[in-house]
Order: sequence, then C-alpha cells, then structure tokens
Amino acid sequence: MSQTHSESQRHSDKAALRGEPGYVWRSGQDRRLDMIRQAVEVDDAVILDNGCGLGQYLSAFASFTSHRFGLEVEHGRAVQAIPTAAGIAQGVGETLPFAANTFDFVFSNEVIEHVQDDAQYATEMVRVAKRGGHILLFCPNRWYPVEQHGIYWRGDYKFGNKPFVNYLPNVWRDKLAPHVRVYTKHGLLALFDDLSVDLLQHGRIYGGYDNIEYRYPKAGKLLKKMIYAAEKTPLSFFGISHLLLLQKR
Repeated sequence: MSQTHSESQRHSDKAALRGEPGYVWRSGQDRRLDMIRQAVEVDDAVILDNGCGLGQYLSAFASFTSHRFGLEVEHGRAVQAIPTAAGIAQGVGETLPFAANTFDFVFSNEVIEHVQDDAQYATEMVRVAKRGGHILLFCPNRWYPVEQHGIYWRGDYKFGNKPFVNYLPNVWRDKLAPHVRVYTKHGLLALFDDLSVDLLQHGRIYGGYDNIEYRYPKAGKLLKKMIYAAEKTPLSFFGISHLLLLQKR
C-alpha cells in the first residue's frame, strides 16, 4: 500500500527531527571505529552509546567488551538495538537514566546536533562518565560546504544535501535548517567550558564517501586518499565532522 502525502510528510519530519540511523556498516564506520580505538581503551570497558540508533556501533564494540549499553529516543529503533547490547534504554540524552560515574567510555555519534538542549546533553554525558573516563563525540562541522540534513522551504521539508546553507548568517541558516545544529570549534568546546573535563583531542575529519567509491571505484579511492591527507593540513577546517575527545577529572 502506498503512503499518503500526510504519512510521507510525517516520516520526513521525523527523519528531519531525529536524523536517520546508520543502516549499513561501511568503510566510513570502520574508519571512525579505528579512530575511537586509537583514542580510547575499549577492551573490557563499560560503554554507553548515547543515541545508539539501531546499535551498529554497539555491535562493533562487541569484539572488545560485553559491557555495552545504549540509549535511544525512538522506541522502534531501541527495540531493534536490543540484541547489540547488554541493555538498551529508551529516553533522551538530556536526562540519562543512569547513575553518576557509571561508564568508562561515553560515545556520541552525530547525535548532539538533534537534541533539544545540547548543553544539558553535554552535562549528562560528563555526569555518567567515571572519573578518569572518556567522552568521545562526532558532530557536524559548520564549515563543511554541504548541509546533509535537508532544509525546510515554505513549510515543507526538502530532503537531501544542500550546498552552502551553513555559510549563511545564523538568522537565515536557522530558518532553513531549524531542525539541526552545526558547530564551530568554539561553539562546541563552549558546551564543556564549565564542566569537569579536560580536552584531550579536537580535530575535523572527512566522511567515508562510500557511495562515490561504489559507483566510481578508481576515482573514489583516489578522492578518499586525497581528502584524508587533507585532514593533516589546514584544509581539515572544511571537514564534515568534529572529533572531540574529553576526559573526566
């Protein structure tokens, strides 16, 4: 049975509000997992994936630890994630249903930009991390030239990549994309300024570009080689995402 326009619009609005979870594990996820393992000791760690979607990273962490827990706001996604972890809670990141000083590692992958209160989300991640534990998050970089979460135009959500939206002044950018944040380095670090954490690492990274490589294998491999080399240069400023690593005091 085909969807009605109103059903399709509700689905689009939900995707805009929550983002789409990862459905397929690809080289981009492998690369981020390698970055995590280089930054954080995950062997036998007690891990929280704060906004776990369908549990793809929780499943990947299974090779290193059995102490894996997730939080997911959408009921359907939380149910699907249950087999990937020791426990999945349904809730929001601003009020985590866990005791303070619980987790060795709190992970957040492209989630903070969607929550209602990103400062409170940051506070809660620090609260539930153990003293000496780590928080690592990925989130959108303001200076990547493409807004990947679509825009609203004349009241309707327009799915897809939209170039240069994030280069507009906030007053215009936030009218087109009120459903998702993007972060400058200063804005991201400011969320943690008054919290009991030390900054261990900040960088900007580029994406996996798996679709390009799938369609054009040789050109795609060359593109990825060049773009990943750019992460070690000032061109990292235009990376798709921030990588932020913190340690709780």
